[in-house]
Amino acid sequence: MFSNSFWVGLCAFAAVTLAMLGLIEFGIYVAVRYRERYLEEAKTELDDILIQLPASRLLDLSITLSAIGAIVTVVLVSTKSEQMNWSIGVLAALVVGGMLFPVPRVVLRILRKQRLIKFNVQLEDALGMMSSSLKAGFSINQALEKVSEQDMHPIALEFRLLIQELQLGVPLDQALDNMARRIGSEDFELVATAIITARQTGGELTETLERVAALIRERGRIGAKVRALTAMGRLQALMIGAMPFLLLFGMYHISPGMMDSFVGSFAGVVSIGAVVVLVILGFLSIRKITNVEV
Repeated sequence: MFSNSFWVGLCAFAAVTLAMLGLIEFGIYVAVRYRERYLEEAKTELDDILIQLPASRLLDLSITLSAIGAIVTVVLVSTKSEQMNWSIGVLAALVVGGMLFPVPRVVLRILRKQRLIKFNVQLEDALGMMSSSLKAGFSINQALEKVSEQDMHPIALEFRLLIQELQLGVPLDQALDNMARRIGSEDFELVATAIITARQTGGELTETLERVAALIRERGRIGAKVRALTAMGRLQALMIGAMPFLLLFGMYHISPGMMDSFVGSFAGVVSIGAVVVLVILGFLSIRKITNVEV
């Protein structure tokens, strides 16, 4: 009744349909898992810097920023290049959108890093204040509360949260461990370990805090010296990363016709994308070399 070509075509159609359904289901599974992981990591980062923002709003901001960047890219490329076709514009929009998607998370991590640096700078003064309070006859809880009453952000806020946990009945050792995990500061982990060890062994807590403060001060001095010695390497990373884009900008003004043909071609867009990826990899490699742990 039906020819062989009909059955071959039907089988091919069924195979393609099943393959597409499998790919769609796999894509949905990957998207759901990525969303769950993104929300979990974003929630942790928001809690670390005490920002009252739902993690889903951060995901919405990333998607919105990526979409706006993609639309603006299509508009700019279409107005700047007369030879552009839609496939090239869509490819450029995908590249720009993919680059803009992680920007909110990157800004969040920069804020967290700046907050951590400020906390470590204030920690030395806080240890001196605690040592003076202990010498005056205060208990360790009262010394911690004294720090929380100071007008020093963010360390006063973190110590305030520590005092609240103690008032709720959490043991001091556990509260210090919770604070160390929440902040992620190696210096404070050293302080927490020193306090817990001194309490368990019956050591002199005042002298312990003074020695820890001196150690943190010395680490800060060495860290500043290392940053000064590696400043030239970090500057070179910025210059090398910016050079291809500055060259592209200069060539666009020197020979706009040639650059229109280059940007409007598929090979040109792929080349620009490859340059962006290689520049990012090179920048990260240099940063890793110049980032010396103290």
